[in-house]
This record gives sequence, structure tokens and C-alpha cells, in this order.
Amino acid sequence: MLLIPSIDLRAGRCVRLRQGDFSSERTYAIEPELLAERYCALGVRWLHLVDLDGAKDGRIANGPLIAALARHPALRLQVGGGVRQPCSIESLLAAGVARVVVGTAAVERPQDVALWLGEFGSERICLALDVRLGAAGEPQLRTNGWTRASALGLAEALGQFPAGLVRHVLCTDIDRDGTLRGPNLGLYRSCRAQFPQLEWQASGGIRDSHDLRALRELGLAAAVSGTALLEERISTEELRPFLPDASSPVSTSAPT
Repeated sequence: MLLIPSIDLRAGRCVRLRQGDFSSERTYAIEPELLAERYCALGVRWLHLVDLDGAKDGRIANGPLIAALARHPALRLQVGGGVRQPCSIESLLAAGVARVVVGTAAVERPQDVALWLGEFGSERICLALDVRLGAAGEPQLRTNGWTRASALGLAEALGQFPAGLVRHVLCTDIDRDGTLRGPNLGLYRSCRAQFPQLEWQASGGIRDSHDLRALRELGLAAAVSGTALLEERISTEELRPFLPDASSPVSTSAPT
């Protein structure tokens, strides 16, 4: 399992939200470029960038900063937030982004997104299926920057796509995001059981290396972590098993 640090951007700054609530925004003093360099020095190959302004407004808002980060020779970027049209995918890929995350459109316009997957390829697009648990514990999808509830369940949303078309899926438990309460292992266990052919990425609540090991044991492809890494709550030694280039002091070669 690969560890992917998350950098959340708002107005060009590094921020973190709690449970997706914009009123809970916490701004960090470090510049995004310096944070990316810090992660690269740990041996990170992939970064997950979230354009929070874009997620809220429905269009990419931090494009120049994302393009600058995408030019880093030793990092590959996975970027989401406000990607609801194919032109946004085209512009991000043209800027050097390796993989684009599509959330709201994947739930609300699956036929369009299926065409995008066919055009750009399943390696270049990751679906974001973000959930809050209902009263009975069932995962209920949220869209539009997590502000709108969908009538679809997680399995129903994935069932809208032809078999074999989707490869990468990022699933965030919104109620755990930014809380350091630990990941929802039951949710990801169920995801893997229902769709074992998919490359699942877990996000929300990761607090320490024990959580990373627990997610790895579930067979997930990746774990996306924001607060715990940004606040350096996990030591370099504990991170090493989840970072392919962690044995090198600084990764300078192009990723494979």
C-alpha cells in the first residue's frame, strides 16, 4: 500500500478542514511548494492535491499553483476539486498532472464520465466517492464539495459504470476527515469485498502508523493522509514502509 500525502489548497494556501466544513478552516504557515519539497525529501512519489475553491465553486481555481507543483521532476500529482467538465481534465493533464480526480460528475453524470474514462484512460482518472454514514451505518454519497446528499449508495454509483472501465477509486469518510479519529476500517473492508478488482484509496481520520498498517492489511492500494503528515505526527521511520523511495534522503529521479 502506498502512502499519498494530501495538500488542500484554498486561495493558494495550505489549509485543512474538519469534516469538510469550510467554517472550520485551519491555515498552515508553510507554503505549498515547501510542503511538497518536504514530502519529496521523505521519499514520496505521489501527492494528492485538493482545490477546495474549485470543489466549492465547480471549477478549477488554483490552476497556476497546481501547474507549478506538477512541474516537480520527482513527484506525480493526483488532483481533484471542481473537475466537472472534460476541458478541466485536459488542462490539468496538459499542465503535467498525472491523474485527475472526478467526484460530483461521477455520481451525477456517470454517462459523461464513462466517456471521459474511455477518452483519457482509466489510469488518468480516479473517481472520488465521498460518504457520510446514515442512521443504519450505510455509506451515503455526498457531492458538490460534500454539501449535497445523493440518493445513490456507493455500490449503486459504481454500478452505473461498465465493468472494467473504472480502475482507481478514492473513498473518503467525511465524518472522519481532519479529525484524527482513525480510518473507517469497516467501510474499506466492505469496499474491497464488493469490488476487489478496483484500486481503492482510503481517506479520512488517519492518525498514526497503526492506522496505516491496518489499512494495508485490508489490501488497499493507497492511503491518503493530510493532517497527520502535515503536523508531522508520524515519524520518518514509521513512514518508511509506505514510501517506495524512503531509503533515499532526497528523491531526485523521475518517478516510474
